[in-house]
Amino acid sequence: MTDFPAKVNTRTSSPPAGAPGAAGPAAASLDLRFLGSPFGVLMVVEIVLGCLVWTLIADTYYQPYPSYGWVMFVAVFFWMVTVILFAMYLFQLQLKLYMIPWPIVLLVFNVAASVLYATAFVTSATSVELYSWPHSPDYNRRAAASFFACLVMIIYGVSSCLSFRAWKGYGSNAATSQVTISNHA
Repeated sequence: MTDFPAKVNTRTSSPPAGAPGAAGPAAASLDLRFLGSPFGVLMVVEIVLGCLVWTLIADTYYQPYPSYGWVMFVAVFFWMVTVILFAMYLFQLQLKLYMIPWPIVLLVFNVAASVLYATAFVTSATSVELYSWPHSPDYNRRAAASFFACLVMIIYGVSSCLSFRAWKGYGSNAATSQVTISNHA
């Protein structure tokens, strides 16, 4: 029992600069490589097309169609969250929140966006009335909003597939990843 205090080491330290969770300018730097990555390109496309969907829906007269409220909610909500996630990844803020499993968060987000955009697309497409085509200026806006909602749904589906691959580690298993990481450290 007399050896106990000599064998205990209670020294603490902070993580080195640039490591996940480290404070300082290295953790919040601009990552321009993210813009060229498939995730970055898809997020930019999702932001642009999502903005088109909600601006087209916001510019239509949807008094007789309360279902456009759902389309508007889906478009604005996922546009805002995508902008926030894009900014987080662009400035590498997700490295400060290392305790959050980001691959799973992105997978759940992209799958939810795909499913809810599918419902928004169907809702928007079924509300386009063909008999009002030559007389209604809203016809073109509603049709365009339906088209862009379909495109955004497909893009979120592609992002879901990439998120799933990132979550699974591109076909590697945890043991292989651990050996690779420990050999390079």
